Amino acid sequence: MLNEILKNLKLTIIGLVVAFIAYLMLNPFVIVHPGQSAVMVRLGKIVGVYGPGLHWRIPIVDKPVFYSTRLLTYETSDNPAESHADYTDYPVDTSTKDGQPIHIKYTVRFRVDSTKLANIYSNLGDEERIVERIIKTDSRINVRVLAREFEAQDLYSGNVLEFEKKVADVLKQNFAEKGIILDYFGVRGIEFSKDYVQAVEQKQIEKEKILTEKYRAEQELYRKQAKITQAQAEAEAQRLLQKSLTKPVLERMWIEKWDGHLPKVASDSGLILDLKDLK
Repeated sequence: MLNEILKNLKLTIIGLVVAFIAYLMLNPFVIVHPGQSAVMVRLGKIVGVYGPGLHWRIPIVDKPVFYSTRLLTYETSDNPAESHADYTDYPVDTSTKDGQPIHIKYTVRFRVDSTKLANIYSNLGDEERIVERIIKTDSRINVRVLAREFEAQDLYSGNVLEFEKKVADVLKQNFAEKGIILDYFGVRGIEFSKDYVQAVEQKQIEKEKILTEKYRAEQELYRKQAKITQAQAEAEAQRLLQKSLTKPVLERMWIEKWDGHLPKVASDSGLILDLKDLK
């Protein structure tokens, strides 16, 4: 009796497994989630492009290829495993116009044009192949090549907007031809060799020294000029004072300063005489 029960249970489990596999293989529906589109391929031929929703298909024969229609990010960094981008890679090593080696980290934000998915699948393949063949290849090549059009000082000073724009313009055109929309290209950082950084810093220090000495010289010249101006003003004041000291003015000044006492004079004998004693 127990053996019979176990046998029936075994057959039931096998039947459920077979039914589940059959369901998976013969499932006549495909679900496309929000933010996705699907290219339906039937025996190697594209038979339709579907947006979000539930869609019918021929089991086994029809195969959906899914694409994200949301914005995707490709990012280069020193630690790709720690990046939160959809696709990651290492920075680009190149050199500037004047031969300085540089290490460039950048971000590309893009999305596929859902109206061109049939051509995208036919010419490029699935999403991962798009990133590998277009996003990665085109961006790395153009970043490497276009950086060589700029002097190191232009990129070191942080003025990279022109460089960003040049790369973005090229990528935008190249991507559009393939059915990909460029949303953003940006440089997150450019690293220079230690020797170059030290040379620039030393040059900046020397420049600051020159400016400091120039400032001190200008301050000293200002102080000298101030003293000269002050001396000239005092000399002019004395000249004007002497010119104004006429005899009537001196007499009036003497009267204003007199305290009512007769002045004392010194005699030939050296004695001090009060003029009032001579009355």
